[in-house]
Amino acid sequence: MAQINVNVLIMNLLVFIALLITLFSGTKAIVICDINTDKLDLCKAAIIGKHPPKPNTKCCGLIKKADLDCLCRYKSLLPALGINPTKALALPRKCGLKTPPGCRGN
Repeated sequence: MAQINVNVLIMNLLVFIALLITLFSGTKAIVICDINTDKLDLCKAAIIGKHPPKPNTKCCGLIKKADLDCLCRYKSLLPALGINPTKALALPRKCGLKTPPGCRGN
């Protein structure tokens, strides 16, 4: 049986709570993995719908500044935020970046 790393679990929970507070309460943005959460809307169009358009220049600029390895650690939290992980995790590739190993697969 796999042992749960309590520190990682707590860190994930805290980031998740911070994201929820930021998204739903209109509070000031926080920075997670080098992304200012108030700028997440720049990529919204590229991850919504059955056939979303390619990410625009501003979205790709945001993705290029992000710590992708860090973001990939939170991919399991994306559905709870209403974000399709498959579409979100395709953004680096669509912006001309290599997808980190932690973002590949389920």
